[in-house]
Amino acid sequence: MESSSSQVSITLPDTIGMIVLEECYLLPGCFLPLYIFEQRYRDMLEHALTTSRMFCVGTISDGKLLSVSTAGLVRACKKQEDGTSHVMLYGISRIRFTGWEQHEPFRIATIEEIPTLTDSCLTELEALKARALELLPPPTAETGDSMNSLRLALAEMKCADRACDILCYHFVRESEHLEQILSEPKLEKRYSILLDELERLQALA
Repeated sequence: MESSSSQVSITLPDTIGMIVLEECYLLPGCFLPLYIFEQRYRDMLEHALTTSRMFCVGTISDGKLLSVSTAGLVRACKKQEDGTSHVMLYGISRIRFTGWEQHEPFRIATIEEIPTLTDSCLTELEALKARALELLPPPTAETGDSMNSLRLALAEMKCADRACDILCYHFVRESEHLEQILSEPKLEKRYSILLDELERLQALA
């Protein structure tokens, strides 16, 4: 079944523009700052801003373009005098590419949403989230305020799948695991990858 903890979703467009980057993974609920300078991606940004205000990151891993991504909403855009732009992209939902509307001058993909699935009740999902928060690295002098703010915000967050994505975005570093997290519809499997990584980090501390 689909996760009952999912937040209200924004209607996705049928097609979406793409910026292609090496080993870059955006997850739902997370922010990605981007500097847009190539002309093709200036065109892509203009296309996004005049249509759905959405585009995605096409991730290159091991020389290949992944077939999944996260649809991102442009939350802020500051255009410079030289035509470049600073963009803040906010992850909305997982998507799968089903085809191509164009390849040049920038890619536009046809897409379908990847729903979050779970067999667990809300209490069980809250337990997974609580376990992940228990395993977070202790605050340091440099990260104390931000770490404490993150813990508090996620503890109060009612959406267990969004909390999982935010934690994965900040604490999972291996590209192989991020690719699995991005493409995996089952929430329990995402949490399993996250918990394994947090336990590994704790053992190294």
